[in-house]
Amino acid sequence: MSLGDDHESSGGYGGTGQTRTRLPDSGDAFGDPRRRSSRSLVTVVGVVVLLIAAIAFANRGDGDTSSSTDGSPGKPETSATAPSGKRPVTAKSAAGIPSGFAQDQEGAESAAANYAVVLVSADILKPARRPEIVRQVFDAGKVSALEKNLDRVYSKAFLEKVGLDANGDAPKGSTYVSRTMPVGTKVTDFSDSTATVEVWCTGVFGMTGESSQNPVTNDWFTMTLQLRWTDGDWKVDSFSQKEGPAPVNGDNRVSTSDAISKAVEEFGGFTYAR
Repeated sequence: MSLGDDHESSGGYGGTGQTRTRLPDSGDAFGDPRRRSSRSLVTVVGVVVLLIAAIAFANRGDGDTSSSTDGSPGKPETSATAPSGKRPVTAKSAAGIPSGFAQDQEGAESAAANYAVVLVSADILKPARRPEIVRQVFDAGKVSALEKNLDRVYSKAFLEKVGLDANGDAPKGSTYVSRTMPVGTKVTDFSDSTATVEVWCTGVFGMTGESSQNPVTNDWFTMTLQLRWTDGDWKVDSFSQKEGPAPVNGDNRVSTSDAISKAVEEFGGFTYAR
């Protein structure tokens, strides 16, 4: 991503409520993969940066994003994510979002991974879906203000910048893609009532369609979620995002726009456990 000198959503554009959108030059959008790689910073700005920076601005509230750590035994030693062997949660809310996470570190990691997916999804841009997501994912005390802020931030003008109509729908014949895949999680602070979890993510973002000025590209970023145990589950109190770590781009042949659209329709997502 390219956010200028400051990449974190909790500051920079997220803190000021300002974003910059630079769309790629027209022509050869699905051509040589090395040419696409060189322009990926530009295309991602039009999708991921706008999306996450807008959420961060709306989530900013009074500027206090700290979580209480009263009673915390201190910061745990960090370690690489490894499969726990435990089964993921089976419950889902009416909004289709995993819920019922365990009140332990692994439960917090699972919650953070699943919430990272939904917070950078195409559904968060849809006015009809957004209230369900916000009420399910965020701490109840933050919901009312956050809903109002997100409605203001995700205005008609904002949606037009990423090629969507007022309902968050793509033009006929196109598909708006915004999918996040957690690569790993790391707990940096934990108590029975609060947790701080970093989620390393990759994802695909953009608009399909041969004439798209914002073709689907990939990105790597890390989300830090401040979680709070409330009403028998982990909920998001606040979060921020930063670029990377990103590997060297491979020499994969770039797929056609139709192939991307078909993949989005045919391949479902996952419920993430630790």
